[in-house]
Amino acid sequence: MIEVFKTDVTGKDRACMLINEIHGAFGHCRANFDLDDCDHILRVTGITGEAEAYRIISLVKSFGNKAEILPDDDPLIGEKESIRQGEVVLSSLSL
Repeated sequence: MIEVFKTDVTGKDRACMLINEIHGAFGHCRANFDLDDCDHILRVTGITGEAEAYRIISLVKSFGNKAEILPDDDPLIGEKESIRQGEVVLSSLSL
C-alpha cells in the first residue's frame, strides 16, 4: 500500500534524515519526499495498514516535524510512480 502525507518538511537535509529514519524503522517500506509540492509530500510505499501509517506520523513528529495523511482523492496520488523511491525531489536537484 502507498500512503501520502502532507508535511512541514522544507529542507533537503531534514528530508534525507527522515527518509533514513523511516527506512531504518520500517525496513519493508520505501519513502521519498516531493519538496517542490506545496504540501511537501512524503510518500511511503509498503505500508501494511492504517496503524503503520500512524506510526510513521509519530516518527516524523518525534523529530519535530508535522505529518498528516492526505485523502485518497488527492490528485498527487497519481504522480507517485514518477518519483523514484528514496529520492528527495527539488526543482533541479535530486539525490
